[in-house]
Amino acid sequence: MQANSPSTFRYRWYAIGDLNAFFALMFDNVANLALFGLLLTGIFKIPAEIVYAKMFPGTAIGVLIGDAIYTWMAVRLAKRTQNPNITAMPLGLDSPSTVGIALMVIGPAFLAVLRNTPNPTQQQMYDAGIVAWQVGMATLFLIGIVKLVFSFFGDWVARMVPEAGLLGSLAGVGITFLALVPLEHMFGLPIVGMIAFGIILYALVARVKLPFNLPSVFLSVLIGAVLYYALVAAKLVPAHTIDFTMRFTPPVPTLAFVAGFKTALDYLPIAIPFGFLTVIGGINVTASARLAGDAYKTRSILLTEAVATLGAALFGGVAQSTPYIGHPAYKAMGGRAAYTLATGIFIGLGGIFGYLGFMAELIPAAALAPIFIFVGLDIVEQSYHSTPKRHATAVTMAIIPAIPALVQMKLGPMIGDIERFYEKLKGSSAELAASMHSSFAYFERHYQEGWLAINAVGNGFILTAMIWGAFTAKLIDRQFRQASVFIMIGALFSFFGLMHSVQIGGGMYLPWRVTTTAGPSPYAITGAYVILAALLYALSYTKGAKDAAAEMPS
Repeated sequence: MQANSPSTFRYRWYAIGDLNAFFALMFDNVANLALFGLLLTGIFKIPAEIVYAKMFPGTAIGVLIGDAIYTWMAVRLAKRTQNPNITAMPLGLDSPSTVGIALMVIGPAFLAVLRNTPNPTQQQMYDAGIVAWQVGMATLFLIGIVKLVFSFFGDWVARMVPEAGLLGSLAGVGITFLALVPLEHMFGLPIVGMIAFGIILYALVARVKLPFNLPSVFLSVLIGAVLYYALVAAKLVPAHTIDFTMRFTPPVPTLAFVAGFKTALDYLPIAIPFGFLTVIGGINVTASARLAGDAYKTRSILLTEAVATLGAALFGGVAQSTPYIGHPAYKAMGGRAAYTLATGIFIGLGGIFGYLGFMAELIPAAALAPIFIFVGLDIVEQSYHSTPKRHATAVTMAIIPAIPALVQMKLGPMIGDIERFYEKLKGSSAELAASMHSSFAYFERHYQEGWLAINAVGNGFILTAMIWGAFTAKLIDRQFRQASVFIMIGALFSFFGLMHSVQIGGGMYLPWRVTTTAGPSPYAITGAYVILAALLYALSYTKGAKDAAAEMPS
């Protein structure tokens, strides 16, 4: 068969399969935005006007930029290779970091502004929301810079750090913030949540086709929503308030993120890993697409997601986009290049004209939660399956730091409120405070040591997870000196608060400027890592270590 000449070859960039691929990719993005909005407006009570009119539009513009570039790259690749079956790389919001940024950056930044305001006015809530938005933008900009830098040598870092550290840290986010946090929404309305979750498990975990080959995610949300509104109509559950406002927000670049930079630096231990992990994901996605017959250049894919992330930040966005790992699935649907362009336009216009906010308000949380629980479970499963079996303990080690981070997120604000209430009580009535002293003494005594230790383990937990997973994997492989190197890196990060920050807010610091009256100090934590590294390095010279290393297959 004679190949087409460059002058006669025509790439059919749209096909009927693009319709299915569009609905799958579009709904993934809408679901991410809906949960993101729910977390910020529902849990943290950030004003909806800020979330939908300031955060959503820029975030959606980032998706538009990335998908438009990937569409152009698909057309270019098809013409260069004369392959009529090229499928564009799917791009959308990254689920782990979208949820993580909401729960670990924007929400805490909002609460920090209102820390000493027990009964804030609407204006104070709005002002705090603006600060949180600026911090979110600045953090996203930092993530974009991280992605831009790692686009050039991410392959090298991926080879140096064991998969147990990379994937295990992501599994920690999956099992806590993606699985456990949405679980409370699912069980808030169990009839809605459990039925929707059952459909997800039946179709995606058991891998059984639904009747008429219906899309499982769309069906689970649809049935969940129908059940919810049926229960509302029957007055069996209260209806949630829906904001029907359609906010038109023209895309205008902004430098408002500059005001949030100083605070955003405290969240650098979150920004660096989230940015780096999507780079690793982009490398894997490109390899997967290459196996499916679409030979994209890895650096082009990575640079595009970096540009999309920076573009989102410059337009007021707060959540990063990334190439999705399901490229072969979109190719199997028959998608070409039209589905990514259509998704980018739909999401981009939705942010500008406000219908994304309306869709986010319309979908009940209990119907959305099962999607993210499944994503969390899938991430954990992949983390174990994609690493050598002998590294299972290392993956588990990498998951552990996420647990105190979740405890910190859920209990921190409550304990802070209790402390402030007791201090206020002592100031207004010493007699009443004395009578209640026995009840509050628990927080004065046990909180000082136990809670501050949990706080230190949870701060910068993604970096901690990478270090713990990496050095444990190296120990399992009997590479004791390499393990000690990773532990020394952990010591350096701990010294400046990139991980194990002893400050309640988790910020970085110069350790000699930190004063601790209780809990671990930066010097104690760093010293522990240094001593452990020295011990392992010394043990590597013993006969037992040399014999154990010799037993490992080459």
